Amino acid sequence: MRASAGAQSRLHYAWIVVAISFMTLLVTAGIRSAPGVLLVPLEHDFGWSRATLALPISIGLLLYGLVGPFSAGFIERFGLRAVMLTAVIMFDIGFGLTPLINAAWQLLLLWGVLVGCGTGMTAMVLGAIVAGRWFVAQRGLVMGLLTASSAAGQLIFMPLLAELSADTGWRHAIWFACALALVPLPLVILFMRDRPRDVGLRAYGEAGGALDPAPRSLRANPFALTLSALGRGVVSRDFWLLSASFFVCGASTIGLIGTHFIAACVDHGLAEASAAGLLAAMGVCNFIGTTLSGWLSDRFDSRHLLFWYYALRGLSLLFLPYAFDFSLWGLSLFGLFYGLDWIATVPPTVKLTANAFGAETVTHQLGSAAAAYGSGLVRTLFGDYVGAFIGAGLLCFAAALLVLRVGARSRGAAPPVLAPAGG
Repeated sequence: MRASAGAQSRLHYAWIVVAISFMTLLVTAGIRSAPGVLLVPLEHDFGWSRATLALPISIGLLLYGLVGPFSAGFIERFGLRAVMLTAVIMFDIGFGLTPLINAAWQLLLLWGVLVGCGTGMTAMVLGAIVAGRWFVAQRGLVMGLLTASSAAGQLIFMPLLAELSADTGWRHAIWFACALALVPLPLVILFMRDRPRDVGLRAYGEAGGALDPAPRSLRANPFALTLSALGRGVVSRDFWLLSASFFVCGASTIGLIGTHFIAACVDHGLAEASAAGLLAAMGVCNFIGTTLSGWLSDRFDSRHLLFWYYALRGLSLLFLPYAFDFSLWGLSLFGLFYGLDWIATVPPTVKLTANAFGAETVTHQLGSAAAAYGSGLVRTLFGDYVGAFIGAGLLCFAAALLVLRVGARSRGAAPPVLAPAGG
């Protein structure tokens, strides 16, 4: 009994795995959001247009979305440690070589292919796999912590990169950020494990007894596995309705605000570091809003929640062009309101989806990619982002109406199966 009590009092290895995963996802989010800080410095240094600089960001977001659903298959095939190591090395090389570029096409390879694929391999499916394999108890808490890593990465990297860029130049800022991104690498090599049985343990909170036989290694093609899983959802009308809404979600968040907000603030005379601080603060509001949204989605109809989320986001984006007239006060008001709504759509959307959520995540990144380049093109052609902000706001109103149709019975069709609003 004393031996058992001593074993229970020790830190379970699952929490070490969570800590390493949190750090990896944190640097992933930081590197993924960093190009938004560099738009203006690169524009000034090389004379490239906003559209030219937005194109590699757009490709990176697209590949991030396309690679993400396959990362689960890669993890099953090659293991957590191998995939995490590969991802960190890929996006750190892609971002770290940026100071050496001398042509715009080189960004397509660095920010587009390397950063896009690297960050996609450590998408949030990594958090879901860690929580599912290593935890029985407190699985929701673990998912919350790993989800928060995105906001934490944005909060740490964006203001830091902006401050360093202003003080020492954008090249030195990038190399410093890349050095920080390498911190998890030795921890992944030394301590990351695939499953609890690799260290002779059961999952945290799992009942005692003899360990189950080790699962057979999955040798199937990860591409075939993922396509098979995603294909089961595309025959549903609700899938396409939710996919359309997720396209708008990506376009109105990562694609527009995540990529171009800092540059738009600089266009209106706000210091880049101050703008980056505002965007980072949105990440904190984002975490609060998403947590609250999860609580609300257990108590109210998810379709109605999504309607209000998209409608309110649309209003905030229509207000944004006028917020610049009120300087920091108006932008702070926008940041608070918009930040609370940033990814509040995720919990109710998850409740309305089944196996096709990975495919809908792809449409989210398609929207992000389209808005990242489209907004840069609007800025290049018209000299400001007003058209992009208004267009995104109107798209949000359209998404608000679409989500109300999710679960509506088609004439002669059987009623769809949806998660109950309260369960």
